[in-house]
Amino acid sequence: MVEAILFAAFEPVTLAEISRRLPAGCDAGTALDDLRARYQGRGVEIRRIGEGWAFRTAPDLGHLMENEQVETRKLSRAATETLAIIAYHQPVTRAEIEEIRGVAVSRGTLDQLFELEWVRFGRRRMSPGRPVTFLVTETFLAHFGLESPRDLPGLAELRSAGLLDPRPVPGLTPLPEGEEEEDDDLPVSPAGEGDDEIFED
Repeated sequence: MVEAILFAAFEPVTLAEISRRLPAGCDAGTALDDLRARYQGRGVEIRRIGEGWAFRTAPDLGHLMENEQVETRKLSRAATETLAIIAYHQPVTRAEIEEIRGVAVSRGTLDQLFELEWVRFGRRRMSPGRPVTFLVTETFLAHFGLESPRDLPGLAELRSAGLLDPRPVPGLTPLPEGEEEEDDDLPVSPAGEGDDEIFED
């Protein structure tokens, strides 16, 4: 039953959700452990993604899936830099992102990350102005095969993880041939103006 739930699930399923679907008296945790052991060394394995569990292709067989990937455009430089800052410094405010990058964060940059469901709003800081914070999502963790943000690679490994040299992202419209991606972020203004409307309650 656990195998069937994980196989049919579109997103990683938490242990609590698995337990809710099983008949009374079933030990979902033990069943999951047995199932993970059964799939060890196989072409697919059961991996923890954030708080949930899901089937994933074994890491050493990932190259077999290359022909199945959709060819789409890469994230802009502004978006990848912003995403990396959020991932490594979360929860982080817009002002902190701008301080690290040295430029104001444009609305389009954050819109792109929200549309991909890689970034979400966190709690507001208990500081003047109650600024909103940003966090990465489980969708982000699933895309990069991470159990939690603590598993992010070091600086030397960022290119292979797709953060410094981002890999194609499903769902983005390809640019016309010969057209370059522009970074529309601007120098930081003293007042921090530019995209306040995205942060309205």
